[in-house]
Amino acid sequence: MLCVFACARRFGESGVAKSAIRVSSVGGVETGYRIQVCRACTDPPCASVCPTGALLRRKGGGVMLRPNLCIGCGNCVDACPIGAVQWDIELNKPIICTHCGYCVDFCPHGVLELIDLKERGEIHVAPKA
Repeated sequence: MLCVFACARRFGESGVAKSAIRVSSVGGVETGYRIQVCRACTDPPCASVCPTGALLRRKGGGVMLRPNLCIGCGNCVDACPIGAVQWDIELNKPIICTHCGYCVDFCPHGVLELIDLKERGEIHVAPKA
């Protein structure tokens, strides 16, 4: 969970509650774990359901949060097909990955990477729920 702690520390937090990365077990230590982090959809469902425009589509995929416009409705959490939108219960706002890549350097297993999809000729679209 070094990536989770790194993400939280990047934003000045000491615990994992404000990390944009979630790690969950898929059956215990023997079976492994799943990393849930924003995949930078080119047509992000989270932005589509935001009633105030607080989630702004980023060039190249993903979203940026404009916290001053967020009303804390939680639609973005429900709309994300992979569960990558975390929630800040203190601020009542989503925790959105900024695609800074800080977590990548802290993953000892090479699970995370930050790539330019245009360079690889890939298009990333959210899977249908």
